[in-house]
Amino acid sequence: MKVIASSLRKGNVVDMDGRLYVVLKAENFHPGKGTPTTSVDMRRISDGVKVSERWKTTDQVEKATVDEREYDFLYEDGEGYHFMEPESYEQVVVTEDIMGGNKVYLQEGMRVWLKTFEGNPIALEVPQKITVEITETEPVVKGQTASSSYKPAMTDNGLRVMVPPHIGTGTRIVINTDDDSYVERARD
Repeated sequence: MKVIASSLRKGNVVDMDGRLYVVLKAENFHPGKGTPTTSVDMRRISDGVKVSERWKTTDQVEKATVDEREYDFLYEDGEGYHFMEPESYEQVVVTEDIMGGNKVYLQEGMRVWLKTFEGNPIALEVPQKITVEITETEPVVKGQTASSSYKPAMTDNGLRVMVPPHIGTGTRIVINTDDDSYVERARD
């Protein structure tokens, strides 16, 4: 299926020159003068080689047809990351190289989108927003105003996130998995 380059997102699978690539990062650039472009970092599925491509945002790119289903994360061991399909209870193991940077977001029981091609897992998509707990943060400095002064904090999954001054240790927050940014205080 042909799509315009600017619609490519992390986790999409692209068919280029008869080979499949999974998109690791996609950015659209709109310079003041000149043609807008889309810069894409991809990993070739067959051998894991990383490549970068740049297209005009209106160029047509072949998006591969892959099987995409929801799975629940069970656990991690020496073999890899174990997921279960909720309806058939079929289990699948995903290796570290396919997980990429998504492994830090995994929480037991989390529902993810797993993409497979000919029965083999090729890409994984985690929810865009997840809830984490702050394990350590700097104390609030007196006199700091609420005018967008953020402070660094560590989460229970090892991520470093910039949070507003009123967020303290033990607070549960929602973060965006695309850029690890603070969204809001969790409502639970």
